[in-house]
Amino acid sequence: MKQDIISLANKKVGDIDLDDAIFGIDPRGDLIARTVNWQLAKRRAGTHKTKGRSEVNGTKAKPFKQKGTGRARQGTKFATQMRGGGIVFGPVVRDHGHDLPKKVRRLALKSAISAKQKEGKLVILDSAALTAPKTRDLVKQLEKLGWGRVLVIDGEQVDTNFAKAAANIIGIDVLPSGGANVYDILRRDTLVITQAGVDKLTERLK
Repeated sequence: MKQDIISLANKKVGDIDLDDAIFGIDPRGDLIARTVNWQLAKRRAGTHKTKGRSEVNGTKAKPFKQKGTGRARQGTKFATQMRGGGIVFGPVVRDHGHDLPKKVRRLALKSAISAKQKEGKLVILDSAALTAPKTRDLVKQLEKLGWGRVLVIDGEQVDTNFAKAAANIIGIDVLPSGGANVYDILRRDTLVITQAGVDKLTERLK
């Protein structure tokens, strides 16, 4: 499919032929959901923890005598029904990550990119490079382009000046082609890919 190429000055500088197998497939919402869950599960810290009855510190003595108190007999203050006792089946430190086949992840990434293209929210940029890391200059260019919440995917390396200028702007993310992922594509309204990024993504997802 043909797609216009624009510059940061919001001028058309040419066109590009995008691979339909990557940018024009029917999006698979089920695979996108599975991949997002996989990504979010991997980033969970899993450091939540409660103490079981074997981990509570304190005296091992019987809380009170067996008979004559009118209360139910108790052998330890660490029992789960006692105040300050252990927790039954409480959370423990663990890894929440799980496996997801590479084919599923690859197809989900294609689906996310194709979904943006179908919505008309895919932009091909000639290059994401600045002569100086000036946030003010980049903000002016973004206003001309009309971008709000945007993800910019560059080639193998991100231009240092562009990345530094964009770091101070809320709602704009910059990633190299190797860091392109389903979650970041979905969380931004507009997907911007440079020509170098298109080449690398095509090579990666072919």
